[in-house]
Amino acid sequence: MNKRLCHTRTQKPCANLRIIVFDMDGVLVDVESSWQFIHEAFGANNRENVRRYVKGEITYKEFMRRDIALWGRVHIDKIRSILSHAPLMPGIVETFASLRQAGLKTALISAGVSVLADRLQAILKLDYIFANKVLTDQNGFLTGEGEEIVGLLDKLNVLKKLATKEKASLLECAVIGDSTYDVPMFRESGLSIAFNAKDSEVMEAADVIVRKKDLREILPCLIG
Repeated sequence: MNKRLCHTRTQKPCANLRIIVFDMDGVLVDVESSWQFIHEAFGANNRENVRRYVKGEITYKEFMRRDIALWGRVHIDKIRSILSHAPLMPGIVETFASLRQAGLKTALISAGVSVLADRLQAILKLDYIFANKVLTDQNGFLTGEGEEIVGLLDKLNVLKKLATKEKASLLECAVIGDSTYDVPMFRESGLSIAFNAKDSEVMEAADVIVRKKDLREILPCLIG
């Protein structure tokens, strides 16, 4: 598998990139799933929920509802506290500083939990974040409901809406992801980077493969 830095399907140079789009779990934070990270903190098991969603027996909204129900009636501050311990990917702060200095817009598109996305936006000054919300009542306690912003199978539509908002083409977007759910974005974007992906489908779909857990490794193919 010969993947060369900065060579896209259209052979457009890196200078044409305007928006750098990141998956969250496994890319910006060193956890496989922000949902699973919370489940583990509560000692919860969502395997049956995953099975039913993958088989098409329940919608993603219902999948979220069933997952949130596993946590019980807790305050949103408890969720924030748990996710405050999700480790940032090495090199992340330096990477985003370099992207800002290069004048590039940054976005997060994730089916993960928006509480963690909010934390990342505060640290990294992301221009856009799209992630799924855990809803609360007026006192801050979980209602058991979630708001679907990004479906696992719907990331490309979110990317298209972002590009339209920024008056950019998809070829002016670079996408950094690690899962099969990022592959539709890979196929339409100007540059795609598989970051520590474990699935061969993800690596085959990407223009660039990064195997080291250091986000600075993506910089040479984004800003030279």
